[in-house]
Amino acid sequence: MSETPETSSEVTPPSDYVAEESFSQLPLSESLRQGIAERGYTAPTPVQARALRPALAGKDLIVRSKTGTGKTAAFGIPVLERIDVSRNEPQALALCPTRELAIQVAEEVEKLGKAKGVKVSAIYGGAAMGKQVDELAAGAQFIVGTPGRVYDHIRRKNLKLGNCRMAILDEADEMLNQGFFEEVMRILEQLPNDRQTLLFSATVTPDIERLIKKFTRDPETILLSGDTYTVEGIDNVIFDLEDAYPKPRNLLYLLEKEQPDSAIIFCNTRDDTSLVTAVLNRNGFDAELLNGDLPQKERERVMAKVKAGELQFMVATDIAARGIDISDLTHVINYSLPEDPAVYLHRVGRTGRIGRTGTAISILSGAELSTLSVLEKKYGIKFERRKLPKAEEAQKLWTDKHLKEIREAASGSVYDAMISMARDLKARDDGEQIFAFLLKYFFTRHRMDKAKAQGIEPAPERPAARVPPRREREAREERPRRDKRERSGRSSESRARHDTPVDGTPRVEGPPNRADEAASEPRQRSGRAKLWVNLGTTDGIDETTLKGALRELASVEPAQVPEVEVRETHSYVFVEPAVAESLIAASGKEREGKPVRIEKPRRRR
Repeated sequence: MSETPETSSEVTPPSDYVAEESFSQLPLSESLRQGIAERGYTAPTPVQARALRPALAGKDLIVRSKTGTGKTAAFGIPVLERIDVSRNEPQALALCPTRELAIQVAEEVEKLGKAKGVKVSAIYGGAAMGKQVDELAAGAQFIVGTPGRVYDHIRRKNLKLGNCRMAILDEADEMLNQGFFEEVMRILEQLPNDRQTLLFSATVTPDIERLIKKFTRDPETILLSGDTYTVEGIDNVIFDLEDAYPKPRNLLYLLEKEQPDSAIIFCNTRDDTSLVTAVLNRNGFDAELLNGDLPQKERERVMAKVKAGELQFMVATDIAARGIDISDLTHVINYSLPEDPAVYLHRVGRTGRIGRTGTAISILSGAELSTLSVLEKKYGIKFERRKLPKAEEAQKLWTDKHLKEIREAASGSVYDAMISMARDLKARDDGEQIFAFLLKYFFTRHRMDKAKAQGIEPAPERPAARVPPRREREAREERPRRDKRERSGRSSESRARHDTPVDGTPRVEGPPNRADEAASEPRQRSGRAKLWVNLGTTDGIDETTLKGALRELASVEPAQVPEVEVRETHSYVFVEPAVAESLIAASGKEREGKPVRIEKPRRRR
């Protein structure tokens, strides 16, 4: 790491997480002490103790500190102390790389400054401008935002920073890596030349050095343990990818073996987050995705579930998860190792926070051996190698785990009257489907009841997709007839062709050949070929994952599939004739162990 600032105070604290002095020994007002006490903080972390006095004195700071050591409070407390609540105008501006981090920082400083009466406003993209404009007009004093939306408000003259004398760049390295350098420069130019600048960063890149030279005045550097140097308290585990089955199934078997209480599952691409989330949900795991494509309301819904402790697995890209603080996170799982080894350190820093221990598990493919080598040689990380269970062992682990949960719930219950019905259901042709539904219903309700018993309020559920009234009516009328025909018409040979996921849920095969469905089928798009694909919502498919699957199967890019329509058991895609030929040629290849059929819909004779 290069050091540009003139003053350096390299320290070796007694611990990364607890300083020697208490908050009562720090020069703070009673209102700030009250806010700190209400947050449950008793002693400052070293970064908080080291940063507070120079920040209170108005010094510019360059701070490097390990993820999870309380950096938000390290700048939030002294900045809140310096705000004059009698002035209803922006006095402090904190810039963050992601919406989630901006929301998180705003919530934290708002709670710390509540007793003092500081007005805090979160300014970020993807949300309505109106509420943000109203908060700015009402005299917000501490602004927390993403560079794009902050600069948008500046251009619209909603945000005036002429009297804003405190600027904070949080996760500065990541923010500038995401291409915000020019916007950050333009924003800082709106503040007075005599402002105070507090820069928190894991590394000092050339862009950050340019910022230091241009926008800081005799800064003091506080170098504590940085993400780029240590991963103490974290067990690092490697599972070699098994080529005998698809990668998502590697992940399923890993989860059955390790059984983590909670985890962030990191993916390198947005398409992978969609695929992994769909596979996990289809196989009975509680998972939500978080990536840059997710609408803001959905992002906020997912984060509400995370903060309430309701969500077991969050599947995310590095950018979306940057800076997110999840209490008591036990595991980080790398679906793929990142290309940049330093990113691995940021990922695993999401667990083992504030002195706790954690586990980082990675699925390793041959293409990632170079990343592994750098992590071992440059950063000195020791990896424990473990083996994935075989399919039969994973199935047994899955069954035993859920059977234990059922038996615990059934203990002391009286259900003798239902035994005869259970026998009757076992003898029915559709008995397996009914039992599968009952099991899914049980686990959903049982886990909700457990959460409520722990005092956890459920977060809002994902809104269901809107179905046009005509389609909804046709679906209701068609489904009973369709189910009956499919049950009677499926041979034992066709059943054998089905891929059965870990949860045992059967899937329906065969392109539609029904006159009554023809009326609701999408019409042929001019100049485009219409193809039927035997993947639908029951396979965990949505528009994004379908395009990703077609890319894997036929090397067809998502842009070459301009229109899709996903149904319950199948989908339609509309593509140019040349692309259609490539897709049809890929028919028969497997996706997650299931042969994928791609063909032109059969016409009614």
